Amino acid sequence: MDSVEEVASRSGRTFAREQVAVGILVAAAGCITVGILWDISWHLTIGRDTFWTPAHLMIYLGGTLGGLVAAVLGWRATWGRGTTGTAGVTILGLRAPLGAWVAAWGGAAMLTSAPLDDWWHNAYGLDVRILSPPHALLAAGMYGVATGAVLLAAADRNRRDDGHATSRNAGWMVGAMGIQLALASVLLTELSFPNLQHTARFHLVSAAFYPAFLMAAARLTAAPWMATRVALVYTGLLAGMVWILPLFPAEPGLAPVLNRVTHMVPPTFPLLLILPALALDALHLLTRKWTSPAAALLRIPVAAILFVATFSPAQWSFAKFLVSPAADNALVAGHGRFLGYMARRETSQGVFWRVQQDPVSASTWVRAMGLACLSGAVGSAAGAFLQRVRR
Repeated sequence: MDSVEEVASRSGRTFAREQVAVGILVAAAGCITVGILWDISWHLTIGRDTFWTPAHLMIYLGGTLGGLVAAVLGWRATWGRGTTGTAGVTILGLRAPLGAWVAAWGGAAMLTSAPLDDWWHNAYGLDVRILSPPHALLAAGMYGVATGAVLLAAADRNRRDDGHATSRNAGWMVGAMGIQLALASVLLTELSFPNLQHTARFHLVSAAFYPAFLMAAARLTAAPWMATRVALVYTGLLAGMVWILPLFPAEPGLAPVLNRVTHMVPPTFPLLLILPALALDALHLLTRKWTSPAAALLRIPVAAILFVATFSPAQWSFAKFLVSPAADNALVAGHGRFLGYMARRETSQGVFWRVQQDPVSASTWVRAMGLACLSGAVGSAAGAFLQRVRR
């Protein structure tokens, strides 16, 4: 029989290996998110010259890393030494952590989309929209890797702390959830340009998506102010790309050139999600003793009201600044700096698009609160699951 010291030493080595795996998977998700932002900038600045662009290579590096980590974890859980009792989920006789299964599917989808995307461009030329069929498969795969990182980080943290509400080992969870939020925001790029932020659709879509991520984080007790930390990772990641990409000179390689571009085009400045994140964290802090099911349900509509009340007015005002001449600087890259070579910058400077066709009215805010309720309920359930997942 092994001594207590031997068991403790073996457990310590296992935890160390798991931390390395979690870190690599989170880094893979980070590579994917940085790569997709870089790729969008590449298309807006240069156009599509070849499949083997640095941005594409970074995206598929992330997918490959995610798939390799999942494969190694599956191998260890299924055939490795001392696999009896290893935390994991068994599918078709193979065993791996839940996060590894999700990341493996995501990596496979990403690698499958690569030749399809190359064929699509060769057959049809430039994408008219971001989510072409190959890009939709790629987006699903990227999100799978990011979600796998969240699940693996949550399970690792829960096993280490045995479910106690401490901030220890929560760093990877914060990073993974922030990257997941950033990646989700990229998928809404076409609806989130500053010039569209006075339309009803922008506020409805924001209310339908973002409360789920923030509520899931606020629901966790892994660390205090989790939603705020996650929103800070999201903000830092996107703002970093706003500041870094324009440092590199580049010129369009395709015609027609309607907007003179001399440097890599930055993404739009991140949304002010830090404000509703602070509000939702404060709500959960003030209502942490609400343990009954009825009280927990009551928290969801309150959170929805807080999200709409803090996010929509702030973003509405910030959008006015972003389209104004005051935002024409390297810090926020507004006043049309985020437009590519195929767009006319003068059509976005000080102008809001589609406000006549899609106006904001009182009913918009009512519908936004309803959507935020549904989104918050999904996020609350996801947060409760992440609190319990251990496999």
